[in-house]
Amino acid sequence: MFPSLVTLFQSLKGTPPAYFLVVTLLLLIGGGIAWLVAAVLGFARSPAFGPSARWFTYAAVCLIIYHLQFLVFGVLVFLGTTQNPDNLSTALGVGAFFNLFVVLGAFCAIMGFVRLTSPR
Repeated sequence: MFPSLVTLFQSLKGTPPAYFLVVTLLLLIGGGIAWLVAAVLGFARSPAFGPSARWFTYAAVCLIIYHLQFLVFGVLVFLGTTQNPDNLSTALGVGAFFNLFVVLGAFCAIMGFVRLTSPR
């Protein structure tokens, strides 16, 4: 199954639109800054609002790490293509776990909602 999928991806051709890089970078930077603000506000206000706010803050921190992981992945792909274009194993090793912090953030948000249902 996978060899046919790889063959399909190799045969696909396309050119990204001119605004692709700018929009991608702006959204990654804007998302990282917004989640950083959410984490700072969450840690500042969690003592007043209880454990549910703390769990939502942990979810925000997971999404900050998610944005940083995309940055690391992009740097590793860039370095891999400029230094040794035949070997992107380091970049693929980092990219394999791209969804890990989204899953951890979702778990933290679920725990926040569970804690939210029990009033103080």
